[in-house]
Amino acid sequence: MDITSVLLLIFTLAAGVAIGLLIGARLAASRRDARLQELTAHAESARAETAELRGLRAEAKADVEQYRADVAEARAEAAAARTEQAEASAQLAGMRAERDAATQRAQQLAADRESLVNQFKVLSGESLERQGKAADATAEERLKRTQQALEPLQALLERYQNRLTEVEKERATMAADLRSQVQAVQMTGEHLRRETHSLATALRKPQVRGAWGETQLRRIAEYAGMVSRCDFDTQTTTTTSADRTIRPDMRVNLTNGRHVFVDAKVPLSAFLDALEAADDTTRAEKMKQFGKNVRSHIDDLSSKEYWKADIGTPEFVVLFLPNENFLFEALEQYPDLHEYAASKNIVIGTPNTLIAMLRAVAYGWKQVSLAEDAAEVLELGRELHGRLAKMGAHVEKTGRSLNTAVRSYNEMVGSLEARVMVTARRFTAMDVSDTELKSLKAVEELPRSVSAEEFFADPDDARTPASPALEADDGGDDGSHPDVGDDISSTTERDGLWSTG
Repeated sequence: MDITSVLLLIFTLAAGVAIGLLIGARLAASRRDARLQELTAHAESARAETAELRGLRAEAKADVEQYRADVAEARAEAAAARTEQAEASAQLAGMRAERDAATQRAQQLAADRESLVNQFKVLSGESLERQGKAADATAEERLKRTQQALEPLQALLERYQNRLTEVEKERATMAADLRSQVQAVQMTGEHLRRETHSLATALRKPQVRGAWGETQLRRIAEYAGMVSRCDFDTQTTTTTSADRTIRPDMRVNLTNGRHVFVDAKVPLSAFLDALEAADDTTRAEKMKQFGKNVRSHIDDLSSKEYWKADIGTPEFVVLFLPNENFLFEALEQYPDLHEYAASKNIVIGTPNTLIAMLRAVAYGWKQVSLAEDAAEVLELGRELHGRLAKMGAHVEKTGRSLNTAVRSYNEMVGSLEARVMVTARRFTAMDVSDTELKSLKAVEELPRSVSAEEFFADPDDARTPASPALEADDGGDDGSHPDVGDDISSTTERDGLWSTG
């Protein structure tokens, strides 16, 4: 084989290597473009599904307000994903620039190869082989640098793909939770609708409506601190001064034996029809009818003249509306309804105003109870004061008896010491007996006299403690001693004080 064939073979190999590098670079670029398009499609799909999620969230309205925070968090994550996508796009643009630079380098390498081929024709085989190896090494080095430059982009694309997968899973979970919550809200709304319909149907019946009003009345009265059958009565039948039989829903007992009557029979049919009206015009007509019904009920209630049932009862009757909305809607139709009711001796009451009125009545009862307790305490004080006066007389008598007993004891001790003990001690001196006779001591302390005025029926009877001389005068000068029977009698009298009062 001559040198020309060798050179031709080397040239062919170099050209093949250059073409392979170009094709590999273009294939890599194509794969990156396809990957980029796939990621873009995933991003578009995520955006579309996010839009669908927003639509579902809008349909949930106010009932799923608590889930807005979760949706906001999902939006933040989507925004973060878009930010990461933008960063990835920027890096991809940089990679594309590097790819273009690598393509240019490959083209430059091809040009270098072509120049080398021309040089190979001149140089020897050994020199051509050495230069070819150097060129291959240079190409491999450039390829390695290109791959190293593309590795961060590959890692970023993988991370972005993983993040998109997580976002998709979270979106699917959130969508499922949102659907279940929307279904729960729908079921709750349907349940409330059925319950409301049942309640409205029940309130159309006079018996049910009356029972509901009476229950509300009783609860409000008990909440105001009143006791049934004591402070108020329900469904009591009585007769007015015009011989008319009446049956008020509640009769509130006042402190002076008078009463206030409360009526809870409110016509609610028009109000319930207004709530079920399909358009505003029908609703306005029904509310107007409700106002007229309330006004007519005021006239009927005024004509019954409940206040004539008892003499002195206040000339008004309370018309109780079990709900604040009833009065609000009636006042919307007739703003002067309160004045009209007052002219008919009717006071319109709602739960709030009725509680205030009943608490005022309960406060009056409390004041009456306090006054009765104060009178009883005064009577008990008078009785106790009288008993203390009687007990003081007995205590004073006992003190005088004790003074007399002490004086007699001291006289007896003096007589023993002066007349008996002196002779008895002589037996000891004569060794007749070894027992020593001790000296007898007189009692020096006397009972304290009672001086408090509270212990005497007449304050003038109170006196200061008496002296022994005065006590001696009370006892007499005959030297007689109190009899034991007198002491027992005094004790019996003291015991009788506590037993008889």
